[in-house]
Amino acid sequence: MNLGLAGKTAFVVGGGSGLGRAVALTLAAEGANVAVAGRHLDRLEQTAGEVGERALPVPLDLADRTTLEPALDAVRERFGEVDVLFNSGGGPPPTPAAGQPPELWRQQFEAMVLGVIELTDLVLPPMREQRFGRVITHTSSRVIAPIPHLGISNALRLALVGWSKTLSREGAADGITVNVVAPGRIFTERIRQLDEARAQREGITREEAERAAIAAIPAGRYGEPDEYAAAVSFLASTQASYITGTIVRVDGGLVPAI
Repeated sequence: MNLGLAGKTAFVVGGGSGLGRAVALTLAAEGANVAVAGRHLDRLEQTAGEVGERALPVPLDLADRTTLEPALDAVRERFGEVDVLFNSGGGPPPTPAAGQPPELWRQQFEAMVLGVIELTDLVLPPMREQRFGRVITHTSSRVIAPIPHLGISNALRLALVGWSKTLSREGAADGITVNVVAPGRIFTERIRQLDEARAQREGITREEAERAAIAAIPAGRYGEPDEYAAAVSFLASTQASYITGTIVRVDGGLVPAI
């Protein structure tokens, strides 16, 4: 299937590692120009090096408003306006919902929610003018079924779902689709950290925590980053022009809710 991404410009937040890196590489393989954005320049340069001349490493910190416009200016100068925006705000530390310092909530809201919204607002006007745009926001399966000990993440990722759904109705007539991708247990460093945190809480080894997590997944394994990236790439494509305002799960059947 031709995804129609050749020559499009994709801005991939968190493209230096994990799922963002997989998304950047997959979009590039489909012929897109890719801005690999994030906080760690060395990782961004590594991903961009794997892509080649159609990639640009772009320093960006969603919690620092002063980095947003310069990042987009660099992309516009090299590739033109952004056609596809992949939002990924990282993840907070595992915590209960109750008793967390207000300052921690504020810090995480700035990075996970407000930064995503402000960046998206900056790319929307050109998308409206060209009558094409893709806004894809990474969340988690916990927006469907909240996970214990991830109180901050559960709350703030749900905020992004409500925002995305509302934005999808505002952009649909201009050819802009807005969707959320909710991964389950895709094997990355983040999942390793969560397994280690569970092991510490329960007094077991990380390997035991991993086996317990896999036992709850009907597919019987953790997902691969490339499998997640394939779903994102389809949503970014011209073929997905009638898919908007939805949550796409990539979880191996983990979440039992309909």
